[in-house]
Amino acid sequence: MPRFCANISLLYPEVTLEQRLECALLNGFEGFEVQFPYELSVQRWQQLLRKYPIQNVLINVAADDLMVGGEGLACVPGKESKFREEIMQTQRYIDVMGATVVNVLPGRCLQPKIQGRYWGTFIENLHYAAEQFAAMGVMTTFEGINTKDMPGFLVHSTEQMLKVLNEVNHSSVKMQYDIYHMAEMEEDLLFDLSEYGQHIGHIQFADSPGRGEPGSGTLDLPVIFSHIDEIKYSGWVGAEYRPSRMTSETLSWFKKGG
Repeated sequence: MPRFCANISLLYPEVTLEQRLECALLNGFEGFEVQFPYELSVQRWQQLLRKYPIQNVLINVAADDLMVGGEGLACVPGKESKFREEIMQTQRYIDVMGATVVNVLPGRCLQPKIQGRYWGTFIENLHYAAEQFAAMGVMTTFEGINTKDMPGFLVHSTEQMLKVLNEVNHSSVKMQYDIYHMAEMEEDLLFDLSEYGQHIGHIQFADSPGRGEPGSGTLDLPVIFSHIDEIKYSGWVGAEYRPSRMTSETLSWFKKGG
């Protein structure tokens, strides 16, 4: 089975963020990802990771107002200075947390008439981020997000992600392929994983519809997991779903794999 890691931003909502590393370890995870670690100080993360020996796989660059309905940061013209400030903050967290992958969320374009400017801003910002993170030995990813959950999201298809890769043209940039988001956009998941696996730096999953645990929706996730093995993908696969009950009670898919 793939190397699974726990996304502690969504898993274990029954406890505080600080307690989730221990929960992930107790459930057998060897790696974790966290969307935005910035609510805790770098000093606190240092203390937690000394106490709980679990690998930090991935963090996101802060995305400004994206999660509360705004356009976000990385693609928004006029926010370039703010984006570079957030890159510097991310680097401080990488130094302490040891993340091997950093994800850049493109953001939304709520002004379709000037979408080209948003696209160009994102390409430039992504290239800048890749340069900074590559110097630290860290891979940069970006992801497409479905426009049902986030209307106006700039990058929302496999075709667009490939276009970004072509335009940014940087050896340390790969796509983050989120199975849930691409299923919501009706992409051919197995084809994408096979055809573009060499361009994928990180995978995440949840069932669809609903973004719950495996078995809560209509996706045949065991088949998808087997397919990920077949294509010899060597990265991590992040469990980024909203558990319908206590997280430990939703992990039968992981126990079978483990």
